[in-house]
Amino acid sequence: MSDTEPVLVRERRDAVLTLRLNRPEARNAFNPELMGELGAALAEAEDDAGIRAVVLTGTGDRAFCSGMDLRAFAEGSGSLTPEQQAGMATFGRFTKGQVSVPVVGAAQATAVAGGFELLMGCDVVVAAAEAKFGLPEVKRGLFAAGGGIVLGTRIPLAVALEMTLTGDYIDAERAYQLGLVNQVVPANEVLEAGIAMAERIARNGPLGLAATKELVRLAVHDIDAAWKKQEEWQPKVFNSEDAKEGATAFIEKRDPVRKGR
Repeated sequence: MSDTEPVLVRERRDAVLTLRLNRPEARNAFNPELMGELGAALAEAEDDAGIRAVVLTGTGDRAFCSGMDLRAFAEGSGSLTPEQQAGMATFGRFTKGQVSVPVVGAAQATAVAGGFELLMGCDVVVAAAEAKFGLPEVKRGLFAAGGGIVLGTRIPLAVALEMTLTGDYIDAERAYQLGLVNQVVPANEVLEAGIAMAERIARNGPLGLAATKELVRLAVHDIDAAWKKQEEWQPKVFNSEDAKEGATAFIEKRDPVRKGR
């Protein structure tokens, strides 16, 4: 990749924004610039009512993302723009599943270490049949500090401990069986399958999507907090223009016109 190419490529298709990690020479490993760019793009998507879903994918067939670029991090992040600096905070929220816009991961190749944790920040994942997944940090004397510690909330604890304590990889079929990915397709079909999934999501009401994402994720960790948060969301969503339009469109047998309010 030349120095003039962006580390993150953005492509818009109606209500779906596709973000493509673009450091193929480094297996799409994230450096401070890429983290800042990705975070900034996600923040913009949250603020743009016309974007209803995001697809996150990578460039090339070597890796979706191989995790942290250690050499780049050792060199520091002094050259980041103000937007990239601000994007770092949103990147952190994304890895915890806290951005409001639904995100579909389209893993066109292997995702390990921080790359796998990046996928865990997505809400739905489409994966290439040839892809492998894992958290090999213990093999390097480390631990999965970018979100891997919550793996046991996603899959059976014994399996989560096996993956994190051995550092061994699993293939796409095993990931599908465990519920870590939602769909497995040939590598050359991953992006279109991811966009199709995002388009299905984007057809739904924006407020309902934001509420559903937050509440379902929160309930996994703290059911009482989720019930309390639902009390805040319910009047906002059920009394919205979109809710009234949804009911009217159903009665009139037509597609609803969403406004996000």
